[in-house]
This record gives sequence, structure tokens and C-alpha cells, in this order.
Amino acid sequence: MPWDFWLIFFVLAVLLPWRGRHRMKKMLAEPATIPRDRILLYGSTILFQWSIVAIIAWRSEARGYWPADLGLAVHGGLRTLTAAIVGAATLSAFQWFNLRRLGRTPGKTRDFMQQLAQRIFPQSPVEFSIYLALAITAGLCEEFIYRGFAMAVLHRAGFSIWLVIIISSILFGLAHLYQGRGGFVGTFVIGVVFGIARIAYDGLIPAMTWHFAVDAVAGIAGPKYLLGTASASAGIQPPTPAET
Repeated sequence: MPWDFWLIFFVLAVLLPWRGRHRMKKMLAEPATIPRDRILLYGSTILFQWSIVAIIAWRSEARGYWPADLGLAVHGGLRTLTAAIVGAATLSAFQWFNLRRLGRTPGKTRDFMQQLAQRIFPQSPVEFSIYLALAITAGLCEEFIYRGFAMAVLHRAGFSIWLVIIISSILFGLAHLYQGRGGFVGTFVIGVVFGIARIAYDGLIPAMTWHFAVDAVAGIAGPKYLLGTASASAGIQPPTPAET
């Protein structure tokens, strides 16, 4: 594997998880966040992810990777479109009911998620519009990074297809380690599903669509079920589906 790819993998495996945990630890140490803090978080994350994508695309092109090698090609037409739509609807429903269940189940996990939600989930229509841009960015950029670039490089390096999926999913889970151990495990499982889809549909379109849908629903259901009481007492109304 070329030295620049080793460096990118080091960033994905070590620096990115450290940055996320350090940033979230700092946010959780604050009594609360204000709209400006969340908007700044969304904006800086969007810029950061597109910057990483630009660097990876540059180095991939220099090393002879074509767009199709990185999953940036559409195959299957109607089959791929159907998978994208049906999968997005299914995962969105699962995300919605999971957050509703979490919000109604007392315990340390819910308490932690409520603290996390107060700091990262949108709490007004203006915040949600910027959060939606972040969800689109995550769907495009993170799938390109982990299911496009990482899987292509590992496959060309000679790893078996299942090991390729597992390693890329571990990297994906590490990027979400700021959500705690449960966040890592859940994201790893989702990464495996998305990795299988990357292989099955020979491209990133379904996984990108599913990723966006899951994040977008989290921005709606998260405030509704995790911050409903706190938001109401503060006179803040979480965004509703009609406002999206």
C-alpha cells in the first residue's frame, strides 16, 4: 500500500476518532449549547468532511483509481433505484422507532443520549436546515471515504471481501466512537450492511441514500423523543416532518 494511503488510514483510524471524542468531551463539559454552537458544529463538520474527500480523491486519482473503482458509478438502473428507496424507507422507520424506544426507556444510556442530543441535534427549523446539509454531506462523504476509498484500497491490497467489509466497518465505527461504546457497535453493524450493499450493487448510490435517510430522521426523531420535555420547557419546538 502506498505511503499516502497508509497516512490516510492512520488519520481515519487514530486522528479522526481522537478528534471526535475530544470535541464531544469538551461539549459535554459545557452546561449546555446554544444555537450558534450547533450551527458552528454543523458547518465545521461539513467543511472538514469535504476537505478529507478532496484529499482522498486527489491521492486516489494519482494512484490510478478510477471513479468506478471507488464506487462512483451507477449499475443496475431500476434495481439500484428500488434498493435505494426501499432501503431508505426501511432504515428510516427502524431509526425512528429505535429513538422512540430509547427516549421511553430510563437508564444511563438514555441519560447519555439526552446529553448528546441536546448538544448536537437541531432544535429549530433554521438549525434543522443546516443539519440537513450536514446529513447530505455525511451520506456522500462518509460513504465515499469508508465504502468507496477504504474498501477499494483494501480489496486491491489483497484482503478477502469479508475482511474488507469488516475493516472498513471498524474504521466507520471508530469515527463515531464519540457516541460511546453503543454508538461504535451500532455504527459498525450499519457499516457492515452498507459494505454488503456496496458489493451487491457495485456502487455507492444505495448506501449513500440510506446513510442520508438515517441521519435526517435522527435530526427529526432525536429532538422529538430525547429532547421533547426539555425543548418544551424552554419554549423550543423541534422541527416536524412538515418543516423539512
